[in-house]
Amino acid sequence: MGAWALDVLIWGGVLALLVYSVGDVDLGNLSRLFTNSANIQTFASDLLKPNFANWRLFVEQMWLTIQIALWGTFLAVFLAVPLGLAAARNIAPVWVVTPVRWVMNLLRSIPDLVIGLLFIVAVGLGPLAGVLAITLNTAGVLAKLFSEAVESIDKGPVEGVRATGASPLHEIVWGVIPQVAPLWTSFALYRFESNSRSATVLGLIGAGGIGQVLFDSMNAFDFRSVSAIVIIVVIAVTLIDMLSQAMRKRLL
Repeated sequence: MGAWALDVLIWGGVLALLVYSVGDVDLGNLSRLFTNSANIQTFASDLLKPNFANWRLFVEQMWLTIQIALWGTFLAVFLAVPLGLAAARNIAPVWVVTPVRWVMNLLRSIPDLVIGLLFIVAVGLGPLAGVLAITLNTAGVLAKLFSEAVESIDKGPVEGVRATGASPLHEIVWGVIPQVAPLWTSFALYRFESNSRSATVLGLIGAGGIGQVLFDSMNAFDFRSVSAIVIIVVIAVTLIDMLSQAMRKRLL
């Protein structure tokens, strides 16, 4: 009865919050979708006629976006491995775990766009700012996932390595890493998929890639080019997703 009452309280609270926030999120103006139908029809008409006249530029910038995501993810993994190990309660002391988790929370809580703007000020416009922004944000996310994977390992292999008189470092290398490596790789591949989309958004603020071209086309009201860019982005992200899924299946 207690568990049932708790479920009712939780889901009732969620429902009450949804009802309360109807006005705050402006759902009452949902009818504008239909009253402004002429504008939507004009916009949709252009989107259905993609203009691939500059397809070489679009493909080149999409390739740059993928490279930004790849390097950002690669560097993030190198930061996330030590952070993830230091944040795992089963292998690190509490005086190490607590500040490391604070750092991880900080990295995850700051939006990519904000970090990107900071790096644009530091290193200037271009893809480097995008790489660094993705690196920090992804490092925070991966470090949390890595630490949770470490906390769920089987203690047997670690105790076996410890029984040989090995040092704590050897326990991690031979007892922990072999158990979590496939899962860590899967997490990294998934984040690479997400970062391919994030890198596109970062381009809107001048951090390089297809996002900058997309932003320029939108400002010029060249919606036919916008449509072509979106199609190229969708194709690229779909191919990355298919490749990532195939690689994850081989790992797990």
